[in-house]
Amino acid sequence: MLNFKGMRFPADVILVCIRWHAAYPLSYRHLEEMMQERGVPVDHSSISRWAIRFLPLIENIARKHKRPIGGSWPMDETYIKVKGIWKYLYRAVDKQGKTVDFLLMAKRDMAAAKRFFDKAMGASGVPEKVTMDKSGANKAAIDAINVGREVPVLVRQVKYLNNIVEQDHRAIKRVTRPMLNFKSFRSAKNILAGIELMHMIRKGQFANDGANAMSFADQFYALAGIVRPV
Repeated sequence: MLNFKGMRFPADVILVCIRWHAAYPLSYRHLEEMMQERGVPVDHSSISRWAIRFLPLIENIARKHKRPIGGSWPMDETYIKVKGIWKYLYRAVDKQGKTVDFLLMAKRDMAAAKRFFDKAMGASGVPEKVTMDKSGANKAAIDAINVGREVPVLVRQVKYLNNIVEQDHRAIKRVTRPMLNFKSFRSAKNILAGIELMHMIRKGQFANDGANAMSFADQFYALAGIVRPV
């Protein structure tokens, strides 16, 4: 359950705003205008602060309810602009397109790739195989993980086999595009957690009570610990 104590607006207003921001290609000023039309005079800067504060907390709660994923992981990284500089969003899905994990990194190198794999494997276990492009850094990261393992992770470096994760990037970029340029690495990391969360909800990746009978919106609010706002 999230703690909304001390907030000037009620929890339902906050959650509606941040869900819309994570789910749809809308800027903070779009959301400000939409809320004003509904009689809620909230400033776009307040919505930004709410999203940065609460979206990663809800995504962290959601991880406890995530369904198991498959043992074959196509992985890749895509570009996210932060303060005018390209950063790297590492992502992996399974063969059915379910999100394995994601991690925003400042650099694109072996250390960054290994941090991503360590995070993904810590949450979802060690895969049987990983499919990637011809990136030497990503291959080096798996090689480092395989050192000392009795059963190594199989690596396939065949670009066309990676189409599933490259296609999946589009759902994330579709939402980030109107944001134009994140103002800080922290804000990018936190907002992306919410965008990835909504993408996973749409893919049916959570097994919280009654999820199969809930709309995507209801699942988001349930993970935040409240009933659907009126």
